[in-house]
Formats: sequence, C-alpha cells, structure tokens
Amino acid sequence: MGLRVELKPGERFIVGRSIITNGDKRSQFFLEGREPVLREKDIMRISEATTPARRIYMAVQLIYLEGDSEEQNRLYLSLCQDFVAAAPSASSLITTMSGYLLQGLPYKALHEARQLIGYEDSLLSQPNRRER
Repeated sequence: MGLRVELKPGERFIVGRSIITNGDKRSQFFLEGREPVLREKDIMRISEATTPARRIYMAVQLIYLEGDSEEQNRLYLSLCQDFVAAAPSASSLITTMSGYLLQGLPYKALHEARQLIGYEDSLLSQPNRRER
C-alpha cells in the first residue's frame, strides 16, 4: 500500500523535484513509489533558514529531496561541526541525525533536524545563557 496524502484547499507538497498544489477542494492522493515526499508544513524555504539549526534542516531537506551528493554532505558536516562547537550539548541530536543519514534514512534525519531547531530555540530563549 502506498502513502496516503490528504491536502487542504491550496495546500502544496513536493514529490521528488515537483511541487504539487491542491485545488480549491480538500483532496486525497495515494502515492506509490520511492520518490521523496514532503508536505508543505515540513518544507523549509531558503529565506527561512536564518539560524544555524535551520540551515542544518535545509541541508538535510536537500539531501532528502535531491539525494546524497558530496557537496551536500560537505555542507551538512560543516554546519554540524560549527553547531556543536557553539553548543556542545546538542551533540547527541547531531549524532542521531547523522546516524539516520548514514543509514540512508534522510526523512528520519529531517525529523531529528526539526528537534534540533526546537533545541536551538530553547537555548536562544534563555537570557544570558552561554554554551561551552
């Protein structure tokens, strides 16, 4: 059985490298195959990648949608190294996320990257808190 996707009117999702926009009525799709799928709520636009964790999410999103490439992997590793240098307490999240990527599970890594954004937000919301 394939993946069932229900869309609200006007909602978008990505299948592979194509963006699909729903019409003016609620719709239901059944997708079969191995193409990556992202719902609109999980899509990060480049303009939204404004913090280190969000840039990591964007890198993982590109790995998920476009497949592994040496350039994407280098960018991902560089971003992660910088993040852990600034916030060593995030190393377990980074390790888990990287493990998913190494196992060929980029969608799970994307979920972990979302957790990293939440963690970063909690660090940034604490006044006068410094890592190291």
